[in-house]
Amino acid sequence: MAGLNHVNLFSMSVIRQVKNQHLLWRAGFGPSVNDLSQTYNASPEAYFKALARASSKDPVYIKIADNIMDGLVKGIKEVGRLENLSKEEKKELGQKSREEIRNLNLEWIEEMVHSEQQLREKMSLFWHGHFACRNLNVVFQQELLHIIRKNALGNFGDMLREVSKSAAMLAFLNNQQNKKEHPNENFAREVMELFTMGRGNYSEEDIKEAARAFTGWGFNLKGEFVFRKFQHDNGIKKILGKSGNFDGDDILSILLEQKQTAKFITRKIYKYYVNENVVDENIVNSLADKFYQSNYDISSLLKNIFTSDWFYNNKNIGSKIKSPIELIVGIRRILPVTFEQPEAQLLVQRVLGQILFYPPNVAGWPGGKNWIDSSTLMFRLRIPQLLANADEFAVRPKEMPDDMLENYQMKQQNNSKVVDKRIQSQMVNATIDWSGVIKQFSAISRENLLGEIALTLLQSASSAINKNILEKYIDNTSKETYIKTAVVQLMCTPDYQLC
Repeated sequence: MAGLNHVNLFSMSVIRQVKNQHLLWRAGFGPSVNDLSQTYNASPEAYFKALARASSKDPVYIKIADNIMDGLVKGIKEVGRLENLSKEEKKELGQKSREEIRNLNLEWIEEMVHSEQQLREKMSLFWHGHFACRNLNVVFQQELLHIIRKNALGNFGDMLREVSKSAAMLAFLNNQQNKKEHPNENFAREVMELFTMGRGNYSEEDIKEAARAFTGWGFNLKGEFVFRKFQHDNGIKKILGKSGNFDGDDILSILLEQKQTAKFITRKIYKYYVNENVVDENIVNSLADKFYQSNYDISSLLKNIFTSDWFYNNKNIGSKIKSPIELIVGIRRILPVTFEQPEAQLLVQRVLGQILFYPPNVAGWPGGKNWIDSSTLMFRLRIPQLLANADEFAVRPKEMPDDMLENYQMKQQNNSKVVDKRIQSQMVNATIDWSGVIKQFSAISRENLLGEIALTLLQSASSAINKNILEKYIDNTSKETYIKTAVVQLMCTPDYQLC
């Protein structure tokens, strides 16, 4: 019978191991190699409590700007105005800042891979896309990242206010140019459309009036929020049925008073954590009501999601396409990797279409099926082999911002043959520590080994791995080589793209 040639991963009931792996992939970036044995025993409820407890302390500030960058920034403060810098000084500042943003990218990846605060870092990745911001000032970017990571599990209203007053966001959305004589609507529009209520729940007049309220909001060269009262419109504004001499803080309060804000945020979080394809509106409405009543307590919302029975329904397990960052970090958590040149991860991000700190637009990354096309899928399937075999790959990456591409190419010139801006050939020199994986599966009998490895790595409820085909590509020289090659081959399947 054909069915005997397959390793069937799911029975009618979802076993505890799969539930815990589902929780770890959604609440974090998947199990680490050290977590694997615990997934067999702990209850999902206990696991979530442990995740929440590990993420309860404040995160460490990721400070990338080095002494050179700090000196340049200090010099700007002392000179007083950027315009007074020479052309060479401006160029040096820009190039150094772009390089440091790439370092910030790689440093945050390391936090995602190694930090015990998986719940916080995964939620921070969500907010990084929600509050999408592209800014070439690394000092501003690292401060915005800290605001997001610090508030990721706290109060949404507090985070909204801090993000809205950050130099990175005010600059990105042009509110530095929002003055009473010439109101700029960009900031007000995105705060309403993308950060709080969602499109269609306000009028164009509401945007115009909110823009007037945000006049005078800006920042100084240190990146500190500044309210320039002489640029603020002190007239009466009418927004969402309320009238008054509102300022920006008043507008944010009015937006938080709208139940639609709670529903918009909740629905987006539901799609991120639960199911991006099928949204149960009754569940979303119930979660949104509780979120609103809790005064936007993010941790309470997550607890209501991850401790519910419906979260572990089969239809929600293995239903999500891993984002590029989830894929990269998830692989590295199972396979501890040391890169000879960590910058290779930047090119991988670019090929797959998600570069941290470089969202495609103000709406962030669309996610879902947008992550997959013919070129990205084939490259995704090759990543485990690239890491395991230190292979060279020639790629035609997705468009990369010129400001990031310029220095990246310069940095790779000794290790990467750049044919043009579209095609690059790059070696991924990496060393994998296999000891934890081998220890995990060494006691399992030979006949059950492939099934156990597949159960650990794959989350798709529809997975039926053809054992005969896989065995052709697995090295059976020894149990150790069998485990290594089985892990790589399973990670190269389309099923591993789902969580």
